[in-house]
Amino acid sequence: MDFLSQLLRSLGTLELTLLSLVPVFLLFLAAEAWHFRGRAIFRPKDTAASMSLGALYLLADAIFMAILVLVVYDFVYQHRLFTIELTAVTGVLLFGLVEFCYYGFHRASHRIRWFWTAHVAHHSSEYMNFGTAMRQSPIYSLVGNWLFYLPVVWLGFAPEAVLLMLGANLIYQYFIHTQWVGKLHPAVEFVFNTPSHHRAHHGRNPRYIDRNYGGILILFDRLFGTFVEESADEPVDYGITNQPSGFNPLWHTLHELVALVRDLARPGPLGQRLKHLWAPPEWERETGEGERHYAPDSG
Repeated sequence: MDFLSQLLRSLGTLELTLLSLVPVFLLFLAAEAWHFRGRAIFRPKDTAASMSLGALYLLADAIFMAILVLVVYDFVYQHRLFTIELTAVTGVLLFGLVEFCYYGFHRASHRIRWFWTAHVAHHSSEYMNFGTAMRQSPIYSLVGNWLFYLPVVWLGFAPEAVLLMLGANLIYQYFIHTQWVGKLHPAVEFVFNTPSHHRAHHGRNPRYIDRNYGGILILFDRLFGTFVEESADEPVDYGITNQPSGFNPLWHTLHELVALVRDLARPGPLGQRLKHLWAPPEWERETGEGERHYAPDSG
C-alpha cells in the first residue's frame, strides 16, 4: 500500500475522529472561557501554545501512522492469535483492553523517562482548562506510544477497531480537563475518571505527582494503588516541577528530550548513562566527581 493510501487510512482511523470534533472542542473551550472570564483560569499565550501543539500532534501522528504504525499493526494482525469480530460482547472486551493498555501507556509515560520526553508537553501548562486537553506532543509516535496497543491487535482485533476505540477514549478525556465541573456523585467518582480525578493528575504537588492514570475509568488506579483523591485542603498546583519557560510550542515539545540527550552524554559508565532512558524522570546518578546530577521530576 502506497504512502497516500496509508495516510488516508490513518485519517480514517484516529485523526479524522478527533478532527471531526474540533468544532465541538472549540465551542466548549469558548463557553468555559466565558464562564471564567475575569479569573486566572486561562492565559491567551498558554492556550495558543496548547492549540498549536494539538495541531502539530495531529499532523505528525497522521504521517507516522501512514509510514510506520499501520504498517506494524497490519503485520502483527496478519500473525494474530484469533480473529475477533466486533459484537456487543467483544466491543465491551475491546473497551476494557484498550482502557487497560492506556493505563499502561500513561503510567509508563510518567515513570519511564524515554516516554516522559513526549508526555511532558501535555503537563507543561500551569493552567487547567479545555485548552490544556489539546496540548499533545508531536513526538508521541516517535517515542512509541502506539506500542502499548499492539497486544490487542495481536489478540485478534482489527487495527482500525483498536484505533477507533482509542479515539473514543481520548475524546472522553478532553472533557475532564476542566475546573468547571466539581466532584460528581460518589458512585461516578468511584468508577470513572472525572474532572476532579484528572485535576489531581495534573498537579505538581507531591501528593498528586504520578497518580490517576486512567483514561475513561479510574478502576485500574484503585486496583494498582495509583489513585489519589483531589483534596479540598490542598488545591492543585498545575504544571511540572521543572517548568519550561515561555510558550514556544517547539520548546515545550523538545525540552525534556534535549535534557535526556545531555544526561546521556555526561561522562560515566555506559550502563549508568543508558539507564536515563528507562529510569524514572527524577532518577539521578553519581557524576565522576562524586557530585549528584539533577534529573527533572515528572509532574
